[in-house]
Amino acid sequence: MKSIKMRSLIAVGFAAGFALPAAAQTNLCGGIGDNGQWIGGNEASSDISTAGNYLEQMALVLLRNEYVALFNVSSPTQVRVEAQGRGGGDPVIDLRDQTGNIILSDDDSGGGGASRAESMLNPGTYCLSMTSYDGSPMTGFVRVGRTDQEALTVGTGGGGSTTTTTTNNNFGATGAGCSAISNFLGNGGPIDGTLGQGGVSATASVNQVDAWGFSLSSQQTLSILAENPSADPVITLYDSFGNYLAENDDFDGLNSRIDMLGGLAPGDYCIEMRALSDENQPITVSVVGFDAAAALVQQYDNAEVSPPLDGSHPVTSLGLLPNRMRQDITTTSAATWMSFDIDETGLLLIETVSQPGGDPVLYLFDDFGRQIAYNDDSDSGLDSLMIARVNPGTYLVAVKQYDDPSPNQTRVLFERYQPRQ
Repeated sequence: MKSIKMRSLIAVGFAAGFALPAAAQTNLCGGIGDNGQWIGGNEASSDISTAGNYLEQMALVLLRNEYVALFNVSSPTQVRVEAQGRGGGDPVIDLRDQTGNIILSDDDSGGGGASRAESMLNPGTYCLSMTSYDGSPMTGFVRVGRTDQEALTVGTGGGGSTTTTTTNNNFGATGAGCSAISNFLGNGGPIDGTLGQGGVSATASVNQVDAWGFSLSSQQTLSILAENPSADPVITLYDSFGNYLAENDDFDGLNSRIDMLGGLAPGDYCIEMRALSDENQPITVSVVGFDAAAALVQQYDNAEVSPPLDGSHPVTSLGLLPNRMRQDITTTSAATWMSFDIDETGLLLIETVSQPGGDPVLYLFDDFGRQIAYNDDSDSGLDSLMIARVNPGTYLVAVKQYDDPSPNQTRVLFERYQPRQ
């Protein structure tokens, strides 16, 4: 008897007047999941730990919005999450836990532009978001399944299932750079004791070292970082059997980071290295203990979530926004945050102009933390312009340089338009 595969079509961002059904919880996954869709059709049918087969939905993403699938895990489960665009679609996925922390991100590990990642997840509710890499309209399939269930994508290893062949170095053949590992962080011994003290790190170019290993003697929650924007590093994590665990590119500007919030079990692991820009540039690779507070600040700096207005993170208050206001600020790759108040329903235009060499990006959030507008590179240039309908309330805007940490002088223009009385 064939099992039933849950599939539905979800339109995201098709028109401003269309609202999506909200999840039962509020502030789910830091608010990202509040307008998400239970991938099994409802909460009771979206437990991947007990599902008879994979769960899948088809989503139409427009206007730089994102589709969010919700699912539950009732017992520790090795889960595979995937997204595959139709036609020329290039999906990007992020998986968040129920507090909003990003567990993993991926762009092309599914092969052919598709996204794919696997991770051991503990019981809880999770939010899987899919966006279009370049912001263009896209129809795609999103699938959540256990690793013993059929995969949607072929994976970068070329097959739909995980390779488990082992070699004399304990690493499988799935990761090309991990089949002959010889460089271990921490001199090859368990690094558990160093994680809370800054962790371990090493520096080499991809042409010198294309994979680093590390060992754990106990369950650990940790972060893996690869830093040097000139190299544009990409990191992929495998376990000792060659099983794919996670991948990241461009977490912080062009630097990469993987946060293993579900924890890694005792054993050996491999970090495969790639450089998208220059394989001769040195890349510093670090494995450190996960710092929840630092990770939250990083999300604020990346404008992935908006900061609170309690003074714990720098936010410049502009007060009640007049019909026209100009602000001159210094921007870097870390977001500069401003808040303002709106007293009448209308349209808001925000425009940026940077000095030569600048590439500013704009993000607009409401006071609940929902992103309501975004823009990069308007009118065929690198400056940004966005228009959003606003109601009375408090809003936050973030301005950052796309990938350059160097300071750049940026002028921000706010203009308000109200309906004729």
